[in-house]
Amino acid sequence: MSILSDALAALHRPKAPLLHVAIDEGSGPPVILVHGIASSSAAFHYVVPQIEANHRIIAIDVLGFGQSPQPPGAEYTMHEHVDALAATIHSLHLHEPFVLVGHSLGCLITSRFASTHPKLVTHLVLISPPIYLNPMEIGDPKLRKRVSGYLKIYNYLLENKDFTVARAAVVSRMLPVQHVLEITEENWVPFVKSMQHCIVVQTIISDLAHVEAPIDVVYGRFDEFIAPGSIAIIEKMRGVTVHVVQASDHMIRPPMARVAAAAINADPSTLASA
Repeated sequence: MSILSDALAALHRPKAPLLHVAIDEGSGPPVILVHGIASSSAAFHYVVPQIEANHRIIAIDVLGFGQSPQPPGAEYTMHEHVDALAATIHSLHLHEPFVLVGHSLGCLITSRFASTHPKLVTHLVLISPPIYLNPMEIGDPKLRKRVSGYLKIYNYLLENKDFTVARAAVVSRMLPVQHVLEITEENWVPFVKSMQHCIVVQTIISDLAHVEAPIDVVYGRFDEFIAPGSIAIIEKMRGVTVHVVQASDHMIRPPMARVAAAAINADPSTLASA
């Protein structure tokens, strides 16, 4: 077996559930899209048309969200999210490495996947990564205060279910694409546990340090879920290129989609030599 075949075979873990593959279309080098918390593959609505001409596009709903399963007893840890993604990718029988794209929580999941499966990922694209270190580990007092503030807001949302569900419904109706934001009675447990186990407590910095593929980070200047200054933590890391999209927020709207698509469509040989 080839190195790629060995790596793909190693992905499969019998107990990991298979996730819903919302899109699998086109031909060419594969691009796998992984959305964020309380969302679905609809998050990439504006990205897909700009990359479909040259790629096989695979969009996967994250464990517990979209049409993916909610296994009894799941804790929605990073290990569980990555295991389920790995099992699903294994089931697709890909014959070549792929570009891996994450949005929001998907950034944390794909970063861990890329760090642990280096032979499979040719390029990692992170859109709106929610980076939160433990405040006690942050030396900059201003950044420490900002991150602490974000974490307090998240704790409030998790402790006030009715408010959070109602607020999400209002925001969802204002968005131009359906199913981009969904916090409901049905996915409340995956939402709470994914927030607690993957976002509030996270390992993206150490994961990215072990990623061998080129990394592009795309984020909006007015992203309400990114603490100002947090992107600077990864901006100087080896192999990382950061793209700031002016007048954009956390959602992948057309301006951000154009920048993300350009990163996805970039020539791999150019990335490797950069």
